Amino acid sequence: MRALNQLFVTCLLAISSSCFAQANTVSMPITTFKQLAQQQVDPDIQVIDCRDSNYFNGWPQGNATRGGHIPNAINIDSKWLTLLTPEQLTTFIKNRGLSPTKPTVLYCGADGVSAMKKALKQQGFTSVSSITEPVTDYQGKLQKLANFEHLVSAQWVEQLINHKQPLYAPQHGYKIVEVEWGPPSTYLLSHIPGSLYVNTNDIESKPWWNKVSNADLKKVINDLGIRYDTTVIVYARNNMSAARFANFLMYAGVQDVRLLNGGWNAWVNADYPTQAFINENHDDVSFGKIIPANPQYLTDLQQAKALLQQPRDTHSLVSIRTWQEYIGNTSGYDYIKPKGRIKGAKWGHAGSDSYHMQDFNNPDDTMKSGALIAKQWAKWDIKPTQKVAFFCGTGWRASEAFFYAYVMGWKDISVFDGGWYQWSADKNNPIAEGVPAHTPYASH
Repeated sequence: MRALNQLFVTCLLAISSSCFAQANTVSMPITTFKQLAQQQVDPDIQVIDCRDSNYFNGWPQGNATRGGHIPNAINIDSKWLTLLTPEQLTTFIKNRGLSPTKPTVLYCGADGVSAMKKALKQQGFTSVSSITEPVTDYQGKLQKLANFEHLVSAQWVEQLINHKQPLYAPQHGYKIVEVEWGPPSTYLLSHIPGSLYVNTNDIESKPWWNKVSNADLKKVINDLGIRYDTTVIVYARNNMSAARFANFLMYAGVQDVRLLNGGWNAWVNADYPTQAFINENHDDVSFGKIIPANPQYLTDLQQAKALLQQPRDTHSLVSIRTWQEYIGNTSGYDYIKPKGRIKGAKWGHAGSDSYHMQDFNNPDDTMKSGALIAKQWAKWDIKPTQKVAFFCGTGWRASEAFFYAYVMGWKDISVFDGGWYQWSADKNNPIAEGVPAHTPYASH
């Protein structure tokens, strides 16, 4: 009996010692990536990457040879703190799945770490440590967007313009194009130096604001001096219109289309020089391919109907519209009267209205983490292994979602050009309203 009691006490002491050691290890400050790697097996440890989202996406920082982020890290750029009220930051943190009660590790520069620590403390975070080493000191594999080089920073564009040979520089010349609706009024006052202008009225046509004819699209492309192997960097005051043209360029066959991450605001916020008046193209070139070289990037009405007839676990027609549009409380547009959704379409999120994409963008209008976008799609059984066609009202929001899916590495993707506008115009096309049963938001 005495031996059993002694054995019990020994075991109890061993268990207590182990638990104490674990608790003590977790509470110890983590100040190096080596320490983080040792502790990262703990599911309670939260990692926040407080660097610029472009570095998070995959671009190397400074003179580093590799870019990306620590696996499972959440991106909260310390500069976003100036764009959010304390109440908005509370919601932002909650939406990112972070808990104030869990141990949290930050990594970025010293200034960013200091600002983030202070903000998190005000949000009730009790255990926050920080790493100021360069992310390349992390010995494991960094995660990044599959095609991150197609989502470029304002710094990259500035280096390109000033012949500084940035990483992943164009191989066969480049064009920078601002894309907006209507005459170039704001463009004339101020734009990125050297950029050309495209009016969306020249690439879309009535009655549904679908893509213009291939012949007309070819004329627009030729007028810009673009060949199929020209690198084209597009941006806008609201990047939805830039993404719309990006989709058309990819459909036409341009091999290297890039989107300025954060659009015009990214350029202005970086305090780079701007230019007034209009730039004209003087390069007389042939596109060099039959348009369209990539017809798979656009889906028409009949193809959308056919997609809905396929198994839902392998095919998705995805509505990039607000929840209120999806359930039929509003059409989202003053010129579109019917309300509801395409029957059988899955909800892919959007934003507060038909002109915003908060569900896809960070506070500075850059692209939200690809992992978070994939997570919100996965809840609606929208997956990268499927054949996916995105749509919205007339194609702008869908094009932004399409381009993000492209940089995330999704393969079989397209934009249903006609969207809700064309679908709802024919009363014979099946529509639905209300909250669909058996969805993640059945009690929304």
